[in-house]
Amino acid sequence: MVNTLPMNNPVRFILILFFSFLISACAEDASTDPVKLPDNLDVKVEYLGNGEVKASFTADNAIFFKVNFGKPGELAVRVDGNSAIGKYTEKGNYQLNVQAHATETDFVVSAQTISMNAEALGLGPNAGYTSPTSYDGFNLIWADEFSGSTLSSDWTFELGDGCPDLCGWGNQELEFYKKENTSLQDGNLIITAKQENAGTRSYTSSRLITKGKKTFTYGRIDIRAKLPKGQGMWPALWMLGENITEVGWPKCGEIDIMELVGGSAENKDGTIHGTVHWDNGGSNANYGGKTSLPFGIFNDEFHVFSIIWDTEKIVWLLDNVQYHVIDIRPAGLDEFHKPFYFILNVAVGGTWPGSPDASTVLPQELKVDYIRVFQKK
Repeated sequence: MVNTLPMNNPVRFILILFFSFLISACAEDASTDPVKLPDNLDVKVEYLGNGEVKASFTADNAIFFKVNFGKPGELAVRVDGNSAIGKYTEKGNYQLNVQAHATETDFVVSAQTISMNAEALGLGPNAGYTSPTSYDGFNLIWADEFSGSTLSSDWTFELGDGCPDLCGWGNQELEFYKKENTSLQDGNLIITAKQENAGTRSYTSSRLITKGKKTFTYGRIDIRAKLPKGQGMWPALWMLGENITEVGWPKCGEIDIMELVGGSAENKDGTIHGTVHWDNGGSNANYGGKTSLPFGIFNDEFHVFSIIWDTEKIVWLLDNVQYHVIDIRPAGLDEFHKPFYFILNVAVGGTWPGSPDASTVLPQELKVDYIRVFQKK
């Protein structure tokens, strides 16, 4: 005979409550077990060219991965395996995010920047901004397209290190200027800065001038160029007053169409300067402005550096966008109403950029596609 306890038996009720508590406690313990997140997430990026990037990734305890290549409107997408390929069509910085998942909602993330410049997009060695060959109300009065195999007779070289009269070219520069560091290739004038011994110097470069050949007063000047990069690099596209031999500097006046003092710190490789120098009671006066690229550096591709110079002002432009201006009507600025000649050079070191360091990669090149001078009709 089996004994049974009636439903209203207090002992049976207590047993039911006890077992219910155990079941609930076990369920609660199971639901609060922590999820073991993936760790040691490692992401490697390979630039494949023509805008394609391959991301490869591994992580311990990962069940699957999701990837977002950072293009506008893109969401993280689950991928098969341990790699994914993204395609870009526009220049810019993009944030690649790789998620290593333990569950759909439990994951860790690795983020890194993808930089798409002209080279990464496969745009070719001549990529970059190009200015027009004519402007309304202006005539093209002189140009050098550097399309031949020899340098035009409009140019001569300044050689050496400036010694003994102007050692270091007045700026404690470290280079020795040579003709051999200038070449013409693929329609470009190329000035190459090298680390090599010449005279008492450890670096060589070139400095070209049109003094005594071509001088200009007023006009629009466009220079399309691709700049060197790195700590200690100091490329310049500039002008000096033709009367420098008679009156000296700064009384002759100086117009710096473009200068760059290289280096990765403070975006120096992505920043240019436009400046004028003149005499103020026997001392150097100057007034300058600068502008920076929103993305990348000036070594990535060609840009056009311009001034528009008339009887009232000098305006500086980068890719036809104004970034600096000076009023030259005051009597003390009469230097800027006289003829000026061109100078193209790459200095190495000096008081402004400082010396090259371990981060500097040499050789470096200044490539000039063309110089065009327009004057009002």
